[in-house]
Amino acid sequence: MRALLSKAVGWAFAGIAAASLSLPAAAAPDRAKVEATMKRATRFMVEKVATNGGYVWSYLPDMSRRWGEMEAAPTMIWIQPPGTATMGHVYLDAFHATGDAYYYEAAEKVANALIAVQHESGGWHYFGDFGGEASTRRWYDTIGKNAWRLEEFQHYWGNATFDDAGTSESMQFLLRLYAEKHDPKYLPALKKALGFVLDSQYPIGGWPQRYPLKSEFSHHGKPDYTSFITFNDDVAGENIQFLLYAYQTLGADARIHDAIIRAMNVYLVTQQAKPQAGWGLQYTLDLKPVGARTYEPDALVTHTTAANVRQLFRFYRLTGDKKFLARVPDALDWLESVRLPADQVKNGRGFPTFVEIGSNRPLYVHRRGSNVVSGEYYVDYDPANTITHYSATRAVNLPALRREYDELIASDPAEVTKDSPLRTAQPLPRYFLVSETETSDLNTSSGSRSPEALIKSLNAAGWWPTELRATSNPYAGDGGTTPAPGDFSRTKVGDKTDTSPYETDHPVTGISTGTYIENMKVLIGALGR
Repeated sequence: MRALLSKAVGWAFAGIAAASLSLPAAAAPDRAKVEATMKRATRFMVEKVATNGGYVWSYLPDMSRRWGEMEAAPTMIWIQPPGTATMGHVYLDAFHATGDAYYYEAAEKVANALIAVQHESGGWHYFGDFGGEASTRRWYDTIGKNAWRLEEFQHYWGNATFDDAGTSESMQFLLRLYAEKHDPKYLPALKKALGFVLDSQYPIGGWPQRYPLKSEFSHHGKPDYTSFITFNDDVAGENIQFLLYAYQTLGADARIHDAIIRAMNVYLVTQQAKPQAGWGLQYTLDLKPVGARTYEPDALVTHTTAANVRQLFRFYRLTGDKKFLARVPDALDWLESVRLPADQVKNGRGFPTFVEIGSNRPLYVHRRGSNVVSGEYYVDYDPANTITHYSATRAVNLPALRREYDELIASDPAEVTKDSPLRTAQPLPRYFLVSETETSDLNTSSGSRSPEALIKSLNAAGWWPTELRATSNPYAGDGGTTPAPGDFSRTKVGDKTDTSPYETDHPVTGISTGTYIENMKVLIGALGR
């Protein structure tokens, strides 16, 4: 959950900064003022902003436009973090910090919204639409299909997705809410979600990106990628975390245990042979690395490899089985082999994102054209003029990975696993957005995001004014076959028909769900609970 929430901050339309946890100590703020500010801000979100208990990412003050990852219809709620389930988590955190039943009731409204838009299979889509099927299809036929760089929104599969942690976060929130009071009204949706994870898992242990399986969207000559075994955006890791929580909360179910073990093992069988002992973003069912969107080529991927190594460390701590460490040195040696020359390293990003299978050469992604119709992505070996919405290079702390490996390989498995949830029953964390250990640090925050500053900056209406630096072109008809004048090779948006979000030089002030979440984290931490 920690990685999920960190990612959520990065996705927020407001682009807000995370709370500092190491600033100089300051006097503790007045508890009554903190609680009053939290309550007033929450009342505004619950009573003025929510759509049937759900949320998107940002809103104009008059509610004339609103956005999740893309512009949303007024009837939509967004599932991707920091959306509806993230709001549910912050409400439960606030309930634990204050004991105020209003926050629990707010969390129940979030749960009702999530249950209302839960797919019949048990998972969730990127968004839910209370306007019904016709409204959703209208959105896809206009805004969705014209988002040049967001290919996952260009087609309506009509199923649920594990992408971007929306389903994972929703499942974890419903599980957490059920564990709070064991209210049986949440069990049907929770069991449906658990069934979704168990039913969609391949026998070998991985998960597709979308389920039930579909294969109708062949795009620019590439096959429909949504049935491939997926590591991208930590799909497998997020599902394992939910299953661990379910194992702790719903009982030691053998089906859950088996699913966890198979999921951990899929990391082993998908690691490639030396000398390219890394991982790709996705895999075919015969375990060959494969691309997905047209700017994700068939390749090995450095940041995915580093993430999977960290997961193997975690699996060792869960099981004590050193098979999860056995080939880590091979992966680290491969990462070292693709490290970029010093003169190509910028901002600490010393590794190419994509590496060609076989040659071990870096691959770089470019684009031409101006919209979803005239535009296309292509891949070559030239590091110049790469796309900016998907980084061509990555930062990997290879020395830290080697140090952690050395510590774990020398460790006593019995000591490492003594607190493993597979061996010892554990309650769910009391806080999901603000951990127990962070509260005392947050209590000493100072500066523009100190509790005192947040108390003062909440406006009269009850929201924190935020510059909405990300925006999008309103739907202006479908893109044409002739590229518009200009160079769109390194922009985040193409011509006026491209509905992809982009950062504007003229931001407007609006309401940000991400800002509310981050500020509530500071205020909850200030309560010292």
